[in-house]
Amino acid sequence: MLAFSRRLAVFLLTFSLTACASYEDRDPVPSDFPIHGIDISRWQGDIDWHTVRKAGTQFAFIKATEGGDFLDPKFVENWNAAKAAGVPRGAYHFYYFCRPVEDQIAWFIQNVPVDPTALPPVLDMEWNGESKNCRIRPPQGKIVADMTLFLDALQAHYGKRPIVYTTVDFHREILVGHFTAHDFWIRSVARHPMHMYSKRDDWVFWQYTAEGRVPGIKGNVDRNVFFGTKRQWQQWLRGELPNP
Repeated sequence: MLAFSRRLAVFLLTFSLTACASYEDRDPVPSDFPIHGIDISRWQGDIDWHTVRKAGTQFAFIKATEGGDFLDPKFVENWNAAKAAGVPRGAYHFYYFCRPVEDQIAWFIQNVPVDPTALPPVLDMEWNGESKNCRIRPPQGKIVADMTLFLDALQAHYGKRPIVYTTVDFHREILVGHFTAHDFWIRSVARHPMHMYSKRDDWVFWQYTAEGRVPGIKGNVDRNVFFGTKRQWQQWLRGELPNP
């Protein structure tokens, strides 16, 4: 079984054999990856999940909660409709630095059902830059400690090791070298993640644009790829690929 830190070599080999090119010539681009998905929230409005699935969407991360008292008003609808359409989906929590971590853990667990068929839960860690009410930036030690509590609690409750979503600046300032046992979902819209994320070449999901278009969704939607082949995707879904 291949560790995720070795899957890069396997994917590069697969790409070079199938595309008759090498990464010495150029960086990989999203279209080089076979498994594509989306992440959504209430801002996407009403979604035709069957059309989304037929368009080739193979996974979706759905916003569930934020802080300790906000539930995305479209979460339950999207959670149920995505499953009914056959789109593998997981729920994510947007972390709020002005609310105790214990409150946020309880709120997520209260609102996101335990579903063995769901993707692992996601903890979205980025600075609350657009918040008018929460401008604080706790020290790294505090953030790492609270993240550890959150991730451990979700793993114990849902039986799956959570995924960590993050952005370039937050990762650089807080997360380099931390949470190596967790799969990472990273945002990088300017360049390939290998140029943007120090010591995180074992990422699992790449959010490469916020301006994607997918049939069944009106307007823009975040688009993502899974780092691996179709076979590795099926292995990951079954929990057969080890963590980095």
